Amino acid sequence: MSSRILRTATRYMYPLLLLLSVFLLLRGHNNPGGGFVGGLTAAAALSLYALAYDVPTARALLRVDPRILIAWGLLSALGSGLISMALGEPFLTGKWTKHVIGGIPFDLGTPLLFDLGVYLVVLGVSVLIIFSLAEEP
Repeated sequence: MSSRILRTATRYMYPLLLLLSVFLLLRGHNNPGGGFVGGLTAAAALSLYALAYDVPTARALLRVDPRILIAWGLLSALGSGLISMALGEPFLTGKWTKHVIGGIPFDLGTPLLFDLGVYLVVLGVSVLIIFSLAEEP
């Protein structure tokens, strides 16, 4: 598709959609959102880019093969469960640590690591399917 309006809108919408996907990822373990919705939002941003330009340009923008994203996501989700097992707890028991950066206290935990894994798997699978369908003649 060679629409100048779509390309211009995509240049502005792409970073906003990625920022929204990270926001949804980070707020997901306490509120609605999380890795699944965040991954779908990031996949929608890449799909919009592929629609506005073409699939090879969108693949170059992604910079990594979607299969690698799937593998890293599965390892991240598995690792979040193995951390609790290493500490003598049942698999996928949430573990938290408190940190202060710049005077702002926040908690980091294994649920965020699990959500990151889900985010990467959903992004990888969705983009792989969308790019495969878009490349078909």
